[in-house]
Amino acid sequence: MGAQLRVYRQKIRSAQTTKKITRAMELISASRIQKAQARVAASSPYARAITRAVSAVATYSNVEHVLTTEPEKIERAAIVIFSSDRGLAGAFNSNVLKESEKLAELLRSQGKDVVYFLVGRKAQGYFSFRRRAFERVWTGNTDAPEFEQAKEVSDAILESFLRDASDGGVDEIHIIYNRFVSMLTQEPQVVRLLPLEVVEGVEEPDRTQVLPLYEFEPDVGTVLDSLLPVYIESRIFNAMLQSAASKHAATQKAMKAASDNADKLITDYTRLANNARQAEITQQISEIVGGADALSSAK
Repeated sequence: MGAQLRVYRQKIRSAQTTKKITRAMELISASRIQKAQARVAASSPYARAITRAVSAVATYSNVEHVLTTEPEKIERAAIVIFSSDRGLAGAFNSNVLKESEKLAELLRSQGKDVVYFLVGRKAQGYFSFRRRAFERVWTGNTDAPEFEQAKEVSDAILESFLRDASDGGVDEIHIIYNRFVSMLTQEPQVVRLLPLEVVEGVEEPDRTQVLPLYEFEPDVGTVLDSLLPVYIESRIFNAMLQSAASKHAATQKAMKAASDNADKLITDYTRLANNARQAEITQQISEIVGGADALSSAK
């Protein structure tokens, strides 16, 4: 009985140690998510403004541009997956990877070859474990993204898009990331980045509405050449910020659940330890009483 009591006490100490760790990680995530939310809120107006500007150029001009004109036949498609460098975030990474598998299956059913660009060690580990090929990977700073890394990702996918598919390029680019909705909700988001599908901020006017007049200087092609790389950078950076905020929220939620589970384990093992201690005391009393009775009988 004493051995069983020691086992329960060891499990209680182990659960208490786990609770200290998960509680500390929960507090760290809670402190970081405020800054991550602020960065998302600061970048969103700029991303929306750039989106409206590109929408205006693409909608109110009839120029054919390589970034806004969909090719007749799409042979290769790229998927950019935004994951995290660390785990302990519940289903944060698995949700993104599941969506990427669904999208890849859809693209292959349309007769397209799929190539991958990865952001985060978890996506890299997922592909490396399965020995699946990917074009490039970026790791580090997923908890606090830097614009320099977003620009590097943007330059890489844009360079791949501008190359012919026969030369190793791609004809379209999709991005998949977790969009921060609230502290409790993070939704996987799938967006086709290129060729351009920008409709935000541009609505079809009714018949009584006067169409706006746009004048582009020096010309529409030059404006698109200048705007679209900035647009891609802003969308990539915003996706990285959204992913970072979602990751902190998912970590906080997962660590809160782990701390609650540790509390439940401590309560259960404490009750079992008390029961074992009571049984041990009862057994000791029974042995003492039995020995005293045997001694009295001998006399």
